[in-house]
Amino acid sequence: MQTAKIFITGRSQAVRLPQAFQFDTSEVIIQHFGNGILLMPKNNNWQSLCEAVAEFEPDFVLERGEQA
Repeated sequence: MQTAKIFITGRSQAVRLPQAFQFDTSEVIIQHFGNGILLMPKNNNWQSLCEAVAEFEPDFVLERGEQA
């Protein structure tokens, strides 16, 4: 797992992404995802999300008990 540096620029917080994670677009969509965030290219967010979900292992889905 790689890490990224967080820093302040002006009045905003920014993240310096490692080269392997850089986008080739000027805007991204940002969304809360659990206790983190999810960044997706603004121009094709659904395709990126589908590709990201496909990266999960087949047994990733957790079983849950019946609701009472």
